[in-house]
Amino acid sequence: MLRATLRGILAHKVRLLLSGVAVVLGVAFVAGSYVFTDTLDRAFTGLTSGAVGDVIVRPGSADESGGGGGPLGAAAVRTVPEDLVSTLAGVPGAARADGRVTTFGTFVVDRQGKLVGGGGPPGIGVSYSSGPAANGTPSATLVSGRFPAAAGEIVLDATSAQRSGWRLGDTVPLLTAGAQPRIEATLVGTAEFGGSSLVGASVVMFDARQAQQLFLDGGTGWSTVWVTAAAGTTQDQLLRSVQAVLPEGFRADTGDATSARAATRIDEALSFVTTFLLVFAGVALTVGAFLIVNTFSILVAQRSRELALLRAIGASRRQVARSVLVEAGIVGFVGSALGVGLGVLLAIGIRAVFGRVGLDLGSTPLVLEGRTIVVALAVGVLVTVVSAYLPARRAGRVPPVAAMRDDAVLAEGGLRWRVAVGAMLLLAGVVGIVGGLLGWGSEPTYVLGVGTFGVLVGTALLSPVLGRPVLGVLGALYRRAFGAVGRMAEQNARRNPRRTGATASALMIGVSLVTLMSVLGASAKASLDKSLAEDIVADYVVSSVVGQGFSAAITDAVEKVPGVEEVVRVRGARLEVAGDREFATGVDPAGVVRVARPDVTAGSLEALRDGDVALSTSQAADLGLTVGDAVTTTFAGAKVEGRVVATYEPDAVLQSDVTLTLGTFDELGVPPTDRTAFVVAQPGTDRPALKKALDATVADLPLVGVADQAEFAAEQRKPIDQLLFIVYALLGLAVVIAVLGIVNTLALSVVERVREIGLLRAVGLSRRQLRTMLRLESVAIAVLGAVLGVVLGLVFAVALQRSLADDGIDVLSVPWLQLVGFVALAAVVGVLAAVWPGRRAARLDVLRAIATE
Repeated sequence: MLRATLRGILAHKVRLLLSGVAVVLGVAFVAGSYVFTDTLDRAFTGLTSGAVGDVIVRPGSADESGGGGGPLGAAAVRTVPEDLVSTLAGVPGAARADGRVTTFGTFVVDRQGKLVGGGGPPGIGVSYSSGPAANGTPSATLVSGRFPAAAGEIVLDATSAQRSGWRLGDTVPLLTAGAQPRIEATLVGTAEFGGSSLVGASVVMFDARQAQQLFLDGGTGWSTVWVTAAAGTTQDQLLRSVQAVLPEGFRADTGDATSARAATRIDEALSFVTTFLLVFAGVALTVGAFLIVNTFSILVAQRSRELALLRAIGASRRQVARSVLVEAGIVGFVGSALGVGLGVLLAIGIRAVFGRVGLDLGSTPLVLEGRTIVVALAVGVLVTVVSAYLPARRAGRVPPVAAMRDDAVLAEGGLRWRVAVGAMLLLAGVVGIVGGLLGWGSEPTYVLGVGTFGVLVGTALLSPVLGRPVLGVLGALYRRAFGAVGRMAEQNARRNPRRTGATASALMIGVSLVTLMSVLGASAKASLDKSLAEDIVADYVVSSVVGQGFSAAITDAVEKVPGVEEVVRVRGARLEVAGDREFATGVDPAGVVRVARPDVTAGSLEALRDGDVALSTSQAADLGLTVGDAVTTTFAGAKVEGRVVATYEPDAVLQSDVTLTLGTFDELGVPPTDRTAFVVAQPGTDRPALKKALDATVADLPLVGVADQAEFAAEQRKPIDQLLFIVYALLGLAVVIAVLGIVNTLALSVVERVREIGLLRAVGLSRRQLRTMLRLESVAIAVLGAVLGVVLGLVFAVALQRSLADDGIDVLSVPWLQLVGFVALAAVVGVLAAVWPGRRAARLDVLRAIATE
């Protein structure tokens, strides 16, 4: 039987190739996802381990939950004094102690006046120190030139130097979040930092004294102190020695522990990348499964005589079924092996895409773990074998005599169980969607997701029945436009509803997801526009083009522009509020109610005083706090006591769950960097002239931009458009597999109908008419899949939008023209899918075709 199976594969290698391609593409996404995320993990592990010393001392209290002013968190204004550095250098087990300045928001401007990096990863400013990082790793390794030795000299990381076009000796413009928003310095060297990729971040190294002058208000202290362990001393031993001399108000951690915490936070933050990619891998494999089922079902039907002969010479039902499964397993294994190789190439492509949005892994080698190969092979083989299981059972159950008469293996009576199961799944899915919207269970979103999956699978099973009205409408159009050729195309599409439905279902899945994302994206943008229009009263918005803080001096300059009546600045920092670490917003309470319309649910924002806190309604509930309760806020060891004075619903201005005054930020020592500034024009001011003056104020500062409300809304929509572009590109893979399914079905159908095609040609059907008939059949399948997909996607999108209404997507927007375009594009896809099968059918010799049994 094994020999017969292998011969069967060789005899049908072209037919199996298309199914193999589906496996290759689906497995490639699985392998590529793991390769990319493993590479990402290695890059961040190297980055975090190279950004810490053996023991790190920073301002803060021992009971803080991490963060603070170290190299992996925001640098606080409160510093470690010089004399403590000397003390730490003398503790038992210490080889040396080095003070360091680390700050975020320092970016390089390239030769064209554009910002280098900043698309997410930070711009880091550090002071030069010859001390090593943890475990003896060099904190910086020169690539060219020398380290800075005086004020006005800098070293850049090698990647940023290359991207910016600056060379040694050039005067480099820099933008900072400090008191001087723009400075210039001479490039004296390039270096690698931390011994690994910076993952898109840029690093500027300053002379130590200049770093203190720029970022610590000219003080003599340090952001952190790295204590290096002597030979034979462990980090834990050194930590105990350091803690013994550490005064109150400072905390110490080992480098390994700090690196591990940072890596964990990064892994949690980026876990969506793995999930995101694997979801699309699952979609591709699901679509591929439809193609595999169809392929093996048709092959079993076409090989009925061959299988009957095997039964006649003694093969059992189990052996026949097993031969089909072995055939599927071989196809799955070969396809999976090729998919792993393609997955590596795909990971390179994913790395390039993420590099364009700032997550640059270009210098990090790809990581191919053994787990990736095992999982990819297992998934590919399992999906292929499971998909071929039902066709294999049918192959084993066909009586030899019936097969010898060439009776159809895929009897239409088999639709009964399909319709019954599909109806039950569809009903259960609808109940799940309704339950998710009604808030059933602890995680209603999961209930909604399960319901959506049930509706999708149920519709796929019911597609032979649900597709009849669509095929009927298309048939009427075909008959009117193409006459007898159109009638034959309709009848061919209806001939085997199971096959037509399965082929259309593959495309349906891809189109439904594209429709879902289109409607959800349009709704998100409409909701954003509504939120900005309702929440912001200001005439202009000054904001960072990279979503990070900028120098308060920029806002000071904007305040001085003639025609500006008021500027309300908003700051942000990660603080610890009531023991919970949260991102907080700092505002002027009186000013924010003049430029925004906050939705206050209890208390009053105007009552917010230094030390007090306003919380989002959900955050207050999570912390068990109400208006009037006492609350403690902590940052880098500094604490302030206050009370909760208001609760509110987050909006376009108060975006975080915690709001404090600017005075509280200053008292806690939060760096004075602004995230947004809202500008109110004086009544009667010439708006175009004012806008021109505001633009001139930030003309040499590409870190920030000035926008009116319409421009600001357009800027906020860009990330949504970028995400949709990536999603469409990934879903394109599923559509490609679905198109292969249509090609496969038509090609196998041509083989199945060779004698019929010969007879049609003999009675006068021209080659052109034959190609037209197959083209119309292909269009019918594609349009059926698109129509079902658009309808399902629209239902899913409405349900998901309603479930996300409380999270900000409270406007339903349906891009009808775009949805119609999807159906039209599906028709074009159908035309293209029929090209190869049509040419193959037209080339058949008429006499040989008639003689075919």
